[in-house]
Amino acid sequence: MKYAKPALSVAEQLALLQRRGMVVNHEADAARLLQHVNYYRLRGYWLPFEESYAPGANHRFRTGTTFEQVSGRYTFDRQLRLLVLDAIERIEVSFRANWALVLALRHGPHAFEDPNRFWRQDRHAHCLSELDEELARSKETFVVHYQRHYDDPARPPVWAVCEVMTLGQLSKWLDNLKARPDRQAIAAAYGIDEQLLCSFAHHLSYVRNLCAHHARLYNRGLTLTFKLPRRPAPLAAAMNPRADRRLYNTLATMQYLMARISPGHSWTARLFDLLDQHPDVSGSEMGFPEDWRQREVWAEGRA
Repeated sequence: MKYAKPALSVAEQLALLQRRGMVVNHEADAARLLQHVNYYRLRGYWLPFEESYAPGANHRFRTGTTFEQVSGRYTFDRQLRLLVLDAIERIEVSFRANWALVLALRHGPHAFEDPNRFWRQDRHAHCLSELDEELARSKETFVVHYQRHYDDPARPPVWAVCEVMTLGQLSKWLDNLKARPDRQAIAAAYGIDEQLLCSFAHHLSYVRNLCAHHARLYNRGLTLTFKLPRRPAPLAAAMNPRADRRLYNTLATMQYLMARISPGHSWTARLFDLLDQHPDVSGSEMGFPEDWRQREVWAEGRA
């Protein structure tokens, strides 16, 4: 079928929403938002308000749906992404530090170069190739200093190279690390097992990319999930296995890690405040169980 839909001006977009049943109380504000936020970007936030958003549906809105409700969810999601990125930064930096620390203390400053320490040598070679690209691009002082003063080995030590890796790259290094005691030693810093460490690092790189590209987190089905933990008990009890493709389990695991990386942080309080400021946003749409605030892992963040 040939695509034949015409382009619509902002005024025509607004009129279309009104014809479909959306109430627009402040047309100037609505037009301004549509001017600066793509119609199809906003569409992800009004889908839950449609009578049916199955393929071929008429896109009619439920009675009483307002543009302000949609813009409120857009604002909520933007603030949520910033909050998630704040936690990811601290978790990513910590994962880098402990990966480098374990390798360096157990096997030497350049242990990452030894292919025998990794399950698959082809993946190790690919990781080294990606690392070399990052080092070639880097203008970091510690990289430039090493390159000016040393040529054997050609690459800086592990505690330096980890700082130019992306989270996605680091997750590949973690997953390919052969010695289980090494992975366990890294995971021990967080009181988790090495399977969760590797699985969650990979998942978190996906969530970080969503945030970095300003993609919607609210009401999103996550494509890349992680292995839900069976221990430690507070974290396992916080999980919602019935919503494994929603954001809640990610947030609960981030909260658990934050309590160990940065005790006394304000991240949990800011998440609670954000949800309290948007009481019309349904937590169930993101996988939150009804009693989530009473679960032990969240109490750690309130302490």
